[in-house]
Amino acid sequence: DESGVIPYAKMGYWDASYTVKDTDILALFRITPQPGVDPVEAAAAVAGESSTATWTVVWTDLLTACERYRAKAYRVDPVPNTTDQYFAFIAYECDLFEEGSLANLTASIIGNVFGFKAVAALRLEDMRIPHSYLKTFQGPATGVIVERERLNKYGAPLLGATVKPKLGLSGKNYGRVIYEGLKGGLDFLKDDENINSQPFMRWRERFLYCMEGINRASAATGETKGSYLNITAATYEEVVKRAEYAKEVGSIVVMIDLVMGYTAIQSIAIWARENDMLLHLHRAGNSTYARQKNHGINFRVICKWMRMSGVDHIHAGTVVGKLEGDPLMIKG
Repeated sequence: DESGVIPYAKMGYWDASYTVKDTDILALFRITPQPGVDPVEAAAAVAGESSTATWTVVWTDLLTACERYRAKAYRVDPVPNTTDQYFAFIAYECDLFEEGSLANLTASIIGNVFGFKAVAALRLEDMRIPHSYLKTFQGPATGVIVERERLNKYGAPLLGATVKPKLGLSGKNYGRVIYEGLKGGLDFLKDDENINSQPFMRWRERFLYCMEGINRASAATGETKGSYLNITAATYEEVVKRAEYAKEVGSIVVMIDLVMGYTAIQSIAIWARENDMLLHLHRAGNSTYARQKNHGINFRVICKWMRMSGVDHIHAGTVVGKLEGDPLMIKG
């Protein structure tokens, strides 16, 4: 006895003949169905649970244009060199999402489906965002061309590094590292993801000594230099306070962490645009859902979301060194 449970594919969430519209938001999921679950049904279930569905037909479906608002799984392909994984292509009507809201977009696309019983594992591999929805986001304020103009550096890569040890330095010694690195040839240095305002070095102290090192290195080399000042904090109000102070002492760039949250990231990106400030994002926390190849979110998708949010550049990992990194992903 199924007690009224109806397969999602029979409720309209699977349509192999669906014609994708230019205004559709498309998502590519890697699905690992539970044993005994048909891949098409698993794809339809993901489409349903990330749009309008519940586990059965309800009379309130008659109160809206369900046929229009249902997400449509329209293609399922086996993943090469696997036995139990499938690529599911799903199309979403653009009107399902609030304009300019990454929080709302993600609440649907990744909000509920990753705990769904029909799938053993699920990974969001890629998205196509139509222009009609993309233009409701502000996007990055500064491109690489403008950044090079501000640095007055052309024809060579911009070279940066991170201050180490990441925790424990005093403000004075932190500034000394900044000076030595920039004077030695770096264009930028940066705070690490977990340096905020700890007892051994409060944020104001760090900002002041960083700027002293930056200004001295700029004077010594005749080049424009900078350091990414991490303004991540417990509340958005405190983030803005730190950003304002960074601007006041002369910084050209500030930095935030991904763990700060999508809404806060979008908000500080607006501030950065209004105040002509470069905004760097550290992908702190990303690997909790991006590293496993069969479950989570591909970092490529995070990069797209962050670009929509308005950050100028993002910490993308490395092909060499201590952290995991896919060469193709890092190349973009």
